[in-house]
Amino acid sequence: MKPLKVFDYNNYSYQGGVLYLKNQLGFSNAGDYSNRLRKFLPNIKERNITIDCNQLESIDSAGVAAIYNTVRILNKKGITTSFTAESETIKEKLELFKPPDFETHKSSQKNGFLLKIGDLLYKVFKEHALSFLYLIADISYWTIADIFNRKQRRKGEFVNQAVNIGVNALPIVLVLTFIIGMVISVQSATQLRNYGANIFIVDLIVISMMAQMGPLITAILVAGRSGSAIAAEIATMKVTSEIDALKTMGLNPLRYVVIPKIYGGIITMPFLTMLANVAGIAGGALASYIYLDITPEIFINRMSGVLYQKDIITSIIKSIVYINLIVITGCYFGLRVEKGAEGVGKSTTKSVVAAISLVIVADLIMGLIFYR
Repeated sequence: MKPLKVFDYNNYSYQGGVLYLKNQLGFSNAGDYSNRLRKFLPNIKERNITIDCNQLESIDSAGVAAIYNTVRILNKKGITTSFTAESETIKEKLELFKPPDFETHKSSQKNGFLLKIGDLLYKVFKEHALSFLYLIADISYWTIADIFNRKQRRKGEFVNQAVNIGVNALPIVLVLTFIIGMVISVQSATQLRNYGANIFIVDLIVISMMAQMGPLITAILVAGRSGSAIAAEIATMKVTSEIDALKTMGLNPLRYVVIPKIYGGIITMPFLTMLANVAGIAGGALASYIYLDITPEIFINRMSGVLYQKDIITSIIKSIVYINLIVITGCYFGLRVEKGAEGVGKSTTKSVVAAISLVIVADLIMGLIFYR
């Protein structure tokens, strides 16, 4: 038995969950189409409807508006819609005259919490993850290639980036890591003193600062200070068409702008991290002397027994991974900037948030790898 036809006219008909549009739909008959379809909507029982435009020969803006108005009405009733069209001309007109905030197959049914999370993760992966991996591949290639070919390297730029990323960040990094070392020592002193384990404050301070807190805090500070500057610089170059100008001159923007920052960060970040570790341990030693009466001599003697070469190497490896993530993230969001000054600000903010998040995730992964 064939499905019952709800309506059937010269240019449009409905049968079995498919709305067929034929011949032409435009200013002359769009109103008649809308009026007739609206009368028959209560008879539609299907929850999914396909609008078949394969037999449609011509359509204008009035016809497209009538179609999208139909879709809106169906969506309000919880009916999901989709299009089929073989003609490229029809497809182009449907896309050309589509309302800017319109989604053709969106249902009024609310998605569950887990489905929303899945959609969000899919969008993030689709929009950012693959592009980010491609950028990592490009930067990795040019980082290695630039070592053997120095023709397009800017003279003195490596030194400038090393100073900006590492040397200029030294004061704030040393002060804050010194304070953090004191805070860790003070917060731990009470509990250790209750159990008569004062001497183990040295183990806690040295291991935590060298293998964990030192590299992490340094990376977070550099991400906020240098990572934002990198994103803002590249975003400004993108907005002012300087990136396009470099391409016009035959220069690769990544090699000309980003690679010097990679080199400067890779060279200076390990030294900056080591100095931060020393500052944090010094802060912890000072607090230990004040609250637990552990003299510097006792602290140093104990430290020599708990500090291993593996911890130092781990700290250096982490610092190199972190600075690469920071620079690449700043470059990525800088290149994806929207037009205008507001776009530069948004790009910078996204860069800092993403860089710190990636650093923390990388810290977790490497913490599991280097667990002892």
